[in-house]
Amino acid sequence: MKVTDHFKNANGKTLFTFEILPPLKGENMRTLFNHIDPLMEFNPPFIDVTYHREEYVYKQRENGLLEKITTRKRPGTVGICAAIQNNYKVDTVPHLICGGFNKEETENALIDLHFLGIDNVLVLRGDCVKSEQRFVPEPGGHHYATELIGQVVNMNCGRYLDEEQVYNSGTDFCIGVAGYPEKHFEAPNQKSDLRWLKKKVELGAEYIVTQMFFDNQKYFDFVNRCREEGINVPIIPGLKPMTTKSQLTLLPSLFHIEVPCELADAIEDCADNKAAAQVGIEWAIKQSRELMEFGVPCLHYYSMGKSESVRKVAEALF
Repeated sequence: MKVTDHFKNANGKTLFTFEILPPLKGENMRTLFNHIDPLMEFNPPFIDVTYHREEYVYKQRENGLLEKITTRKRPGTVGICAAIQNNYKVDTVPHLICGGFNKEETENALIDLHFLGIDNVLVLRGDCVKSEQRFVPEPGGHHYATELIGQVVNMNCGRYLDEEQVYNSGTDFCIGVAGYPEKHFEAPNQKSDLRWLKKKVELGAEYIVTQMFFDNQKYFDFVNRCREEGINVPIIPGLKPMTTKSQLTLLPSLFHIEVPCELADAIEDCADNKAAAQVGIEWAIKQSRELMEFGVPCLHYYSMGKSESVRKVAEALF
């Protein structure tokens, strides 16, 4: 079922969903299921599965020279989506990224997802390779999420690469995209960021999932700006309970977000990570309740491979 249909069927009730990371290479599905199992009692209608692009490592040859080798530390997004749907009978939302894929590889991945009965994709440009300062597309790949959306929309209409014929049996993906209450770090300003977000919706995006935030006012302001610009699709808030003291500096650095003074001071005053995690849980519960009162269609939690804190938040709400 499509994400937007889940929202319609909820009749105004706020849904609980979460995002998972594929297991590291060498781990098995049981590792992942052990993370998902504790959250299933809260009846998530869908689960997001991230996609991780290639990374480069350098290994020294016998002659002393370095050899550049491409690797993926968390492969298997398509297979994981199929396994989750088969094991839990819930929908999955695989992330689809530009980085590391050409258009033909993207088309083949979308065909596989279609054959597996997966109805949703979250379309993202993706991050640049860690060793590069800016995003560089794969040869023959997409530069921007807008281009990738166009390919998905074309396939929904029965148009495939290098095919003059338009097929009657195209795909039927519901397309989600990312939104940034605090602005994408590469955008020069919020107005520019919203202009590109509106373009994604005009091209065919049906819902928005936000980057994590810790100040609800930033989400409320973001929604208001979107509505003023004519962006009227559902906007799902993305949330993350802080779980360690180090995340107080790590998360802002990685995701270009701010932490409210009240939360930062409380985390800094914690004696250890156990106390910090409790502060993070209580803050996330407070955030979530306020967002539910606001009438959000869904609360979407970034679990980052650990379910304990998300579960404690869900226990207080659902």
